[in-house]
Amino acid sequence: MIYINQVLQCVKGSKRIRVIEIEEEYVFVVNIDAKTSMPKKELYTALQTELIQKELLVITDPYARVGSDEDLTTTQIQKREKDWKLIQEYCLPHLEFLLQKHGRESKIKEIADQLGVTPTKVKKLVSRYWQRGMNKNAMLPDYMNSGGRGKTKNLTNEKIGRPRRITVNGDHGTGINITDEVRLQFEHAIIKYYRTARGYFLKDVYNFILRDFYSDRYKENGEIKYRVWESNRIPSYHQFYYWFKKLEDPKKDIQFRNSTKAYELKYRPILSDSKSETNGPGTRFQIDATIADIYLVSSLDANKIIGRPVIYAVMDVYSRIITGIYVGLEGPSWLGAMMALDNMVADKVAFCSQYGIEIEESQWPTHHLPEIIIADRGEFEGYSVENLINNLNIKIENTTAYRGDLKGIVERKFRTINGKIKQKAPGAIQKEFRERGDRDYRLDATLNLKEFTALIVTLVIHHNHKIIDKYPMEKEMIAENVVPTPIHLWNWGIQNRKGRLRTIDRNILRLNVLPRAKATISRAGIKFKNLMYGSRKAIEEQWYLKLKNQRIEVVYDPRHVEKIYIPHDNGMGFEACALLEPSQQYRHDFLEEITFHQQLRNELEEIERSNQVQLTINTDAMMDEIIKKAAKNKKKSQHHPKSKKEKLISIRENKLAEKELNRQTEKFDLEPDQTSEKATVIDFATKEKVEDNGPKKSNSRLMEKLKKKRDEEFGKNK
Repeated sequence: MIYINQVLQCVKGSKRIRVIEIEEEYVFVVNIDAKTSMPKKELYTALQTELIQKELLVITDPYARVGSDEDLTTTQIQKREKDWKLIQEYCLPHLEFLLQKHGRESKIKEIADQLGVTPTKVKKLVSRYWQRGMNKNAMLPDYMNSGGRGKTKNLTNEKIGRPRRITVNGDHGTGINITDEVRLQFEHAIIKYYRTARGYFLKDVYNFILRDFYSDRYKENGEIKYRVWESNRIPSYHQFYYWFKKLEDPKKDIQFRNSTKAYELKYRPILSDSKSETNGPGTRFQIDATIADIYLVSSLDANKIIGRPVIYAVMDVYSRIITGIYVGLEGPSWLGAMMALDNMVADKVAFCSQYGIEIEESQWPTHHLPEIIIADRGEFEGYSVENLINNLNIKIENTTAYRGDLKGIVERKFRTINGKIKQKAPGAIQKEFRERGDRDYRLDATLNLKEFTALIVTLVIHHNHKIIDKYPMEKEMIAENVVPTPIHLWNWGIQNRKGRLRTIDRNILRLNVLPRAKATISRAGIKFKNLMYGSRKAIEEQWYLKLKNQRIEVVYDPRHVEKIYIPHDNGMGFEACALLEPSQQYRHDFLEEITFHQQLRNELEEIERSNQVQLTINTDAMMDEIIKKAAKNKKKSQHHPKSKKEKLISIRENKLAEKELNRQTEKFDLEPDQTSEKATVIDFATKEKVEDNGPKKSNSRLMEKLKKKRDEEFGKNK
């Protein structure tokens, strides 16, 4: 629809028009930016089409004013009343003639004659009436433009502006005018010195201007020095400051002097809040981690300090309720974020009971998946995130680096939690820097990880029932007497805003957030990280034969390598695989430990490999020497060469002879010293020593064979 007195702006260009009259199928408009503007007739349908096609846009009336006559001067009111009377008595009665192009000039001349003014004066009056809203205040004079506020003055030989006060020397200085050349000097200095990370003050920049442009340079003792000109030849600091404010660009100044990240984080205009991007519980969850400001002790020995834990929290943007936490030593990393997501869908009654805290489901009813998760870029960039997106239909919005304000709700809660910890818990960080003589707060550490987790769970339950300051309440909430606590906002949002809440089996979520990798099927089993796994399905379907050397995708927990999982049905089911006997020795180890052992083994083998090369070379040399010596001995024994047939026929006989010889050298003699002496023979009848009269004749077959072989070799006959 098009209305009278509506202001429209053309998309192409900056022309703005006002609708002053509508007659059947025609619309009369005037250009509100022209000095004088007479009505122009347009087709109603043509203007409506341009509005639909967004070639014309409806804008706020630039001449609409909110004020009273108390803000006006007497002169302004008098001139307004005078011109308004002329419009009412002489122009409005003839409006139908003034709208039409034909006959308009003659009617304006007629009105001018009646008033005793020129036709141009009449045109100005009626143009102002149409252009500025067709009301009494449209006839106000433009006194606010008097004096040329904000406009550059025309310069003469005389200095413009307020004269300078008494100078240091007691003389009245005239100073200089700020010409275009001086303005360029100011701009140059602002860009060169002020818009840098060095953080110069404006006084410093002014001094640099005087040094660079309004001083004489001379050398003294080999050093360049500067002598600033007299005060009547230089611009004053107030003149520089005046032009600095005119040239100032706060956004650009902050970005150059600090950084773009600092501007976005600390200085950018805050024109919205996080809740405006949600329409109910579960639309957006924010997840973030912080290192707690406390030192803990070991659960095995309270005298051993283990350092500071990591806290992960998942929070619903709409209701501010905490939907999941993780307190541990993992992270900030994907493992820590994974544990927080796992707790997000967990039964909170059972979870709290693990830490000796008994609650009812209504006190912490969250166990749902959101539509969107807002997270840091570090943890939520990886393959597991793709599973959340593809399999569970969760959108991930990663914030840019150093932009914690984009997760302002959960970031603020961390500050509150750390503040409470510092007030109550022993071992909390009390000062960022300890002074000499201060007690080391780390020595006061008392809580172990389980006790500290119970502390955080208590704070979370308290938060879920605490009133949220400055929460943007909706009218319906106030009408239904809703107190702005997270638990009440969560319940009210579920009943009235629905949100995007979904539930899921906890094992299915774990399957989709755990890391994934490739395993290889072989005859020995499913090989993953040099560990061997097997499953009942693999045996029944004969994977080890049919799918040998094929690679499959598996899901694993690096803290529990005893099992891996093969996902199927688009991440909604899995096949469990257990460690086989050859790899059972690693069933209680973390994957990091196994990887470390494998790397250590590879390093040791790599170090030894150079020694192995040297050993192989030496072994080959020794083998060659032995073979060479044997060949030389053989060559010496070939005095009477035999035929090939003779050599082959005697193989068996030669083997037997060699066997008998080896037995003599290989036989065991347990008392070689005693048996080596000559034995004493005693006659049992006479009890006297029997003398050995000479060597006995040997009947050994071996000796006969050896003699025969020797004779054959040296050509002797028996």
